[in-house]
Amino acid sequence: MNDAKPQNAPAPSTQAVRDREGTMMLLHEALARSRQQEAIESARQHALARQFVAGRRWALLARFAARRAARARAAASAAQYAAVLTR
Repeated sequence: MNDAKPQNAPAPSTQAVRDREGTMMLLHEALARSRQQEAIESARQHALARQFVAGRRWALLARFAARRAARARAAASAAQYAAVLTR
């Protein structure tokens, strides 16, 4: 006869966790959800940075256009003044 006691079955390797809503999820599902949320947050930050850079670029272009318009107005008024002098 064998007096050895039978060993209990090992616990499953996947553990259940609860998310914020209280839903039961497996560990790999919780990890995948966490990674997805991190990717969404990273994309949101990247979009915000792109908007900021685009705003700076448009401001630079507006300053350039304003300077060019001022030069064009100055040239037009100088040409008009010169035309009055030559009459």
